[in-house]
Amino acid sequence: MNFTIKKANLENLDAAAELFNLYRVFYRQPDDYEKCKNFIKERLDNDQSNIFLIYVDNKAVGFVQLYKLYHYVKLAKQWLLSDLFVHPDYRGKGFSVALIERAKQWCDETEACGLMLETEKTNDIGNKLYPRCGFEYDGLHNYYYWWK
Repeated sequence: MNFTIKKANLENLDAAAELFNLYRVFYRQPDDYEKCKNFIKERLDNDQSNIFLIYVDNKAVGFVQLYKLYHYVKLAKQWLLSDLFVHPDYRGKGFSVALIERAKQWCDETEACGLMLETEKTNDIGNKLYPRCGFEYDGLHNYYYWWK
């Protein structure tokens, strides 16, 4: 299946927001397209993330979203692969791998030292996909979070 990957901008806002909303629903969050659209618009307006959309027949069917971080050991920029999603109707066709490869290319383009990500332990698909794409599991660190 032929596809193209494009860096998102405000012209792609509706497509990015629709996929982002579906992604959040996948992670058991309420369906809220407008809130997702505002969130993505703010990220794009303020240059706070980089989103790449994958298109099949001029329809956006998946995305990857990257946030800039800095690695304290490598003393270099790195990218957090925060969000990766392919519409269920288009899964199993290699689009997730293509989006990850585009994220790796973005590292080269921006002189970043690499990518990092986290996923739920229950995300069986992701936990098989990421090692296949060259990611190494970091069993040395626990990830914690604090919510206000």
